[in-house]
Amino acid sequence: MSGSIDNEMLFHEYYRQWIRIYKEGAIREVTMRKYKLTLTWLEKLVPSLKLCDLDRISYQQLINGYAQLHERQTTMDFHHQLKGSIMDAVDEGLISRDPTRKVIIKGRAPRAKKEKYLNQFELHAMLSDLDIGAEPSWDWLILLIAKTGLRFSEALGLTPDDFDFVHQTLSVNKTWDYKNGGGFVPTKNEASVRKVQLDWQLIMQLSVLLKGLPPDKPIFVRGNVYNSTANHVLARHCKNVDVPVISIHGLRHTHASLLLYAGVSIASVSKRLGHASMNTTQEIYLHVIRELENKDVDIVMRALSTLM
Repeated sequence: MSGSIDNEMLFHEYYRQWIRIYKEGAIREVTMRKYKLTLTWLEKLVPSLKLCDLDRISYQQLINGYAQLHERQTTMDFHHQLKGSIMDAVDEGLISRDPTRKVIIKGRAPRAKKEKYLNQFELHAMLSDLDIGAEPSWDWLILLIAKTGLRFSEALGLTPDDFDFVHQTLSVNKTWDYKNGGGFVPTKNEASVRKVQLDWQLIMQLSVLLKGLPPDKPIFVRGNVYNSTANHVLARHCKNVDVPVISIHGLRHTHASLLLYAGVSIASVSKRLGHASMNTTQEIYLHVIRELENKDVDIVMRALSTLM
C-alpha cells in the first residue's frame, strides 16, 4: 500500500484508498456504508489534515469535533472505524507513533429513550386487534415477530421451507435485504443463524397459512417492502386498543422482556434472539435485569425473615 501512498497525503484521501483496498468486496454493503459515512465526516471535520500531521493531539481534536454532534457510543464507533486504517499506516511507517493511544472518547448525553416494549397485558390487547386472515399480511408478520423475537429483516427472509412443523421450530438462516431493493442476504452475525422454538398454537395457525405457498419464496414479501409501512400498521393496532405505540423492533424488545420477566435465563434469551454474546443481551435489557434483581432481593429478605 505504501507504494502508492506517502505521508504527505491528506488523511481523508488515505482513508478513502484504505477502504477501497481493504474493505471493498470483503464486507457487507451495510457495513461499507458506515465506513463511507465515516469518510464523509473526515472530509467535513479535517479537510486539510495530512497523514504526516496526524498525532495524538490532532486525533483527539478530531474525536472531540465529532463528539460535539454525536452520543458517546456513536463516537466510539467512529473511533473504531478509523483505528484500523491508522494502525495500518503505523505498520507501513507512514506514521511514526500510534496517534490513537490513550484517546479520550467523549460525546453528547444520550437522548431520552421512548417506551420500547409492551407489558404482557398490553401485548395481549394489541394482538387481539390483529386481523389474521387466510393470506400472509403485515398482521401475520406482527404476530410472528411478537411470538419469536425475530428481527424485521429475518422475518421478511422466512420461507415455508424454514418451518419444521414436526419439531415446532423455524430456522433463521438468512435475511431479506429490504433496504437495497430486496434479495436474500446473510444474517447479521454467525450467532443469528439459529432455530427458534414455536408454541403449538402458532404452529397450528402457520400450518394453515403456509399450505400451498411456494416453499423457497419469502412469505411476506410482495414487491418493495418498507419498515415504515409495518410500523404504521403496528401503530394503528396499538392506538386501537389504547396501549403505548411501539415499533416493529419494539416487538422484539417486548418478546425478550416478557421472557426475562417469566424467569427465562439470559443465556436462553440471548440464543433465541441471535445475539452475538450474552453481554449484548445484558446491555440492552439492563433495566429489566435490575428490576428482577430488586424483586429477588425482596424474595430473599422475606425468606430470611421466616428463619426465626
